[in-house]
Amino acid sequence: MTREEKTQIIDSITEKLREYPHYYLVDTSSLNAEKTAKLRRMCFEKEIKLMVVKNTLLGKALEQVGGDHVEEISGVLSGSTAVMFSTVNKAPAVLIEEFRKTSDKPVLKAAYVEESVYVGDEQLKTLTAIKSKEELVGDIISLLQSPAKNVISALQGSAGGKIAGLVKALEERGGAA
Repeated sequence: MTREEKTQIIDSITEKLREYPHYYLVDTSSLNAEKTAKLRRMCFEKEIKLMVVKNTLLGKALEQVGGDHVEEISGVLSGSTAVMFSTVNKAPAVLIEEFRKTSDKPVLKAAYVEESVYVGDEQLKTLTAIKSKEELVGDIISLLQSPAKNVISALQGSAGGKIAGLVKALEERGGAA
């Protein structure tokens, strides 16, 4: 591979690292052609970009991107490495968990999710539990709606009749004084 080809690959990886806010480094070695094709198909369906990379080229791309996480991520760059790029924080973790129901690979080496680094395959459960931005917004809206729903249901229920009666009594008292 020429220096120019390496530079192009490093630039391509750097572009992906900047384009996607979340990426997972996985070991897919020993997957046969059929399982690799299945993994690629699943990634495509879930809008996850899968790229097999050379560790040295990925290391140089990480250096170009910069950041506090680079040193920690660089520590796992050995052996076979594939990168799963995603716009949804936990999508690759869910995909890996689903795929491993029929295979022992891919193994999670590290992940950069929500500006945090997760190192080691034991972090997979943690990553699948992370909520996406949309899920968090939904939770907040539900929490905000809950008190309003309680007040409305109280006004519509039997307590509502009592409240209406109290308001009427107070109006009559105010008018009689």
